[in-house]
Amino acid sequence: MDKNILKNIEEGQLQNRPDVMVGDTVKLHIKIKEGNKERTQIFEGVVISMKGAGVDASITVRKISYGVGVEKILPMHSPVLQKIEIVKRGTVRRAKLYFLRGRIGKRALKVNKIKSIYLTDEVAVPETGEAAEEVNVAETPVVEVPVEESVEVVEEKTEA
Repeated sequence: MDKNILKNIEEGQLQNRPDVMVGDTVKLHIKIKEGNKERTQIFEGVVISMKGAGVDASITVRKISYGVGVEKILPMHSPVLQKIEIVKRGTVRRAKLYFLRGRIGKRALKVNKIKSIYLTDEVAVPETGEAAEEVNVAETPVVEVPVEESVEVVEEKTEA
C-alpha cells in the first residue's frame, strides 16, 4: 500500500523529457535566481553519464569553458531544469564517458559518429485563434491537372 502512495506522488513529479543518451550534445536551460530576479542560463555540453531511473534520474553534462572543464550534475525532473534540447546525437561504446576528463582541446569532447538532430521537451501551444481555424481535410478542394495541359520546361542555350 505504501508503494502505491509513493508511485502516485512520483508520477505527479515526472516531466516530459526527450530521450537523452550518453554521448549526446545537449543544451540545458537552467533557471537561475539572483536576488529577486530570475533568468534562464543555457549550458551546452556532452552527456558523460546518466544515473538512476524515474524521479531519481540524474544527468552529468561536461563542457570546456576557456580551457577548463566544467561539469554540471542535475536531476532530470528538477523544476530548476526548464528544458533540454538535444543538438547532436553521438554513438559511444561506454555507459560512462569519464575518460573525457583526462583529454585536452578538441579531443576532450570527441564522440564518434555524430548525427545532427534536434529534439526538445517543449510542447507547441497554439496561439489564440489558431485552434478555432482548424481546416478539415475532407472539405478542401483538390485540383487535378490533366497530363496533356501540363507545362513543359524547355532550357534555352544563350551564347555569351
